[in-house]
Amino acid sequence: MFRLTTGTLLAPTLVALSLAALPAQADEVTDLLDSAREAYDAGDIQFALDDLEMARQRLVEMKTASLGAFLPDAPDGWTREVNTEMNTGLAMMGGGVGAEARYMSQDGEELKLTLMADNPMVASMSAMINNAGAMGMKTERIGRQRFAVQDGQMMALIGNRVLVQAEGDVETARGLLDKMDFEGMAVFGQ
Repeated sequence: MFRLTTGTLLAPTLVALSLAALPAQADEVTDLLDSAREAYDAGDIQFALDDLEMARQRLVEMKTASLGAFLPDAPDGWTREVNTEMNTGLAMMGGGVGAEARYMSQDGEELKLTLMADNPMVASMSAMINNAGAMGMKTERIGRQRFAVQDGQMMALIGNRVLVQAEGDVETARGLLDKMDFEGMAVFGQ
């Protein structure tokens, strides 16, 4: 037992030791998974399926939020509007997650950045992006990433699973893309 010379317990030390012994508090996904398991064990298959679907939805929301965190802030004098309905459209295109933002200047200039991951469309675009030069598109590097550039669009495939697409003025797009963490994006959600 820990004692001070006066005989009192070292309260902060005991509090820290007792907190370390407590189990970690469960989150909503864990609660749903536990509930699904309990329903399954009780023979209530439909309730188990419902809870599993709710857990899946929460995980997709978490994955979407983590992808959206890669969208850069608006440059000085610009505003940013995030499209919160992006994943609804992806569900009709085979799934995956996405994030999208429109950037608007005070002068009316507009740029759209779209991120899509783990979607069949991303896989189908990879051949075009990887062979952009052979297809007559201009290519350039931003950081260590190669972008295909054509008709006011810049596209890159990050980590073979995340499509980054910028639409609008290419110079403005370069400035925004240069702020992005492509290394982190390549492993997001893993």
